[in-house]
Amino acid sequence: MRAALCRTYGGPEVVELADVPSPPIGPGQVRVRINVGAVNFPDVLVVANTYQVSVPTPFILGSEYAGTVIELGDGVTSLAPGDRVFGSTIVGAFAEEIVVAPTNLMRIPDGVDDHTAAAFGVAYRTAYHVLRSVAALRSGEELVVLGAGGGVGSAAVQLGVLLGATVTAVASTPEKLEAARVMGAERLIEHRAGELRQALREALPHGADVVVDPVGGDLAEPALRALHFGGRFVTVGYASGTIPRIPLNLVLLKGCRILGFQFGDFARHLPEELARNDGELLDLLTSGRAAPLIGATFSLAEAGEALRCVAEGRALGKVVVEVGRGQGAEAPG
Repeated sequence: MRAALCRTYGGPEVVELADVPSPPIGPGQVRVRINVGAVNFPDVLVVANTYQVSVPTPFILGSEYAGTVIELGDGVTSLAPGDRVFGSTIVGAFAEEIVVAPTNLMRIPDGVDDHTAAAFGVAYRTAYHVLRSVAALRSGEELVVLGAGGGVGSAAVQLGVLLGATVTAVASTPEKLEAARVMGAERLIEHRAGELRQALREALPHGADVVVDPVGGDLAEPALRALHFGGRFVTVGYASGTIPRIPLNLVLLKGCRILGFQFGDFARHLPEELARNDGELLDLLTSGRAAPLIGATFSLAEAGEALRCVAEGRALGKVVVEVGRGQGAEAPG
């Protein structure tokens, strides 16, 4: 089968298209023919070997996919060949086939296409768990989303609006802010056009209730300063490449809470909330009220370029990889 392979750690240029053996299937497993994969920022870190989990080379990259069940291992009764499914993994999604446990898969709702399903799971589950459980966002609150034009950021904008918040989107370009506006953001701030601290003070004179930060770097501290007394700041990731250093006196003076979200730990420690949130989120997907913005599409042969689009911060919403397609579209920007 064809796959996007990483033989050595490095930048997106190390990714190559290769023919590799189809993975064997064992009892209690399911073989899925992958139609579409989606890029997440951790994919960049895994290829560079800077993620919190090191994956030995060689490996097939890709952490998110949608496709069709084509084979069942002994003992699997929850799925059938022909079922349309989507799921996530650490690696292995950018290939023509993947073998996983059925518990790692969800059925794609009727009326939802593979592109939407592939791009939905990681970003929307992350954003919804952050807003619903970690930040405990309430209707009527003021929400600030950093990196609002990216995958998790655009999902947080849309889901924040659906949860009843007024959203202030912070992004690096007018194009990304326009994407955030389409997703429902009411206030738009281009952080490269001026000082973020002053811009947030002018936009939110009474302060924000919640900040969601998947970016880190120089944006974190001014965004935390935008909280009113008792606000909540959730750190989700560090797409900027820099883990911020927050002066603790700001936490003391604002009486705010700094919270963190890491998917594996959340699933392990809060399984009941995970199940509740996933059910609510699937309802939003099925009804069409929540859907990812897909900003660029690439072929499997262009998986390295898809990764570069995300690594360089050029992505609008999600970037997808069509596994069966020959030639891909140009990335925006």
